[in-house]
Amino acid sequence: MDTERASPRYLDIDVWDPADIAEAMIEGQFTAVAAVRAARLPLVGAALAAEERLRNGDRLVYVGAGTSGRLAVQDGAELIPTFSWPPERLLLFMAGGRDALLRSVEGAEDAVDQAVRLVQQHDIGASDVVIAVAASGTTPFTLACLRQARGRGALTIGVANNRDTPILEEADHPIWLDTGAEPIAGSTRMKAGTAQRIVLNVFSSLVMILLGGVYEGLMVDVQAVNQKLVRRSEGILTRLTGCSGAQARAALEQANGSVKLAVLLLHGCNVKEATNVLDRAGGQLRAALATIGKPGPAAADLSELTDVEAPKL
Repeated sequence: MDTERASPRYLDIDVWDPADIAEAMIEGQFTAVAAVRAARLPLVGAALAAEERLRNGDRLVYVGAGTSGRLAVQDGAELIPTFSWPPERLLLFMAGGRDALLRSVEGAEDAVDQAVRLVQQHDIGASDVVIAVAASGTTPFTLACLRQARGRGALTIGVANNRDTPILEEADHPIWLDTGAEPIAGSTRMKAGTAQRIVLNVFSSLVMILLGGVYEGLMVDVQAVNQKLVRRSEGILTRLTGCSGAQARAALEQANGSVKLAVLLLHGCNVKEATNVLDRAGGQLRAALATIGKPGPAAADLSELTDVEAPKL
């Protein structure tokens, strides 16, 4: 496998000048980007297929072992605060469990029984989307999860850095990342890992955009779990509606932190109306605003909002 072979180019890397070693490794990162760009069409196809299922309230399942698993878990975990993805609709299958997130767990990637058990325990089926990531394309744990999930009707996406490997051959949507040999043979946390990280980032972000999590380049589904994100929510509202900071805070309180609902409130809807409009629009703020005629910034109803009063909703 390309990810395991020693490249003649790097045979003497241990005696190179440190600057040349760093240059070679940085160059490898550009190779990773190029590999993702070459795979952009299957990547987009996978995202479109995933969006179609996830729009119906189904689950997104990330699967991996070792470095690939850690990258997968990280991407999945970030969907909750960034796009308010419901935790009950996210499953993270990491070979070796939580312990493997911080250290290597002996034999974890070979734990086929654990993989089968996880898929059965969580009743993975036709309503779910499974994205399995493995540089080798052969990792037993990851492959077993993919096989079991596909056999139960789940939509499966396989990401691997070696061509014609089982994970790619058996996935509904294979994404091959041609990163080649590593500067340190077999160390797939390098070029292969970077390419996987980019694919996961692009895949999940694209899916969330398609599902309505972004409007005018802003994360309108952000979950304000800390003060930075609270300020971001308020900033998004002031930018989209022209309201003051106090008005933004009041609207967010009325909307229980939902930026989308708060935008509609600031355009004259009450909570019930805003919720219904957004539901009918499939969570798409642009479509929801079109439904209500999208009043311009600082609509007439904003005159009721002051620095000390809550919205009259």
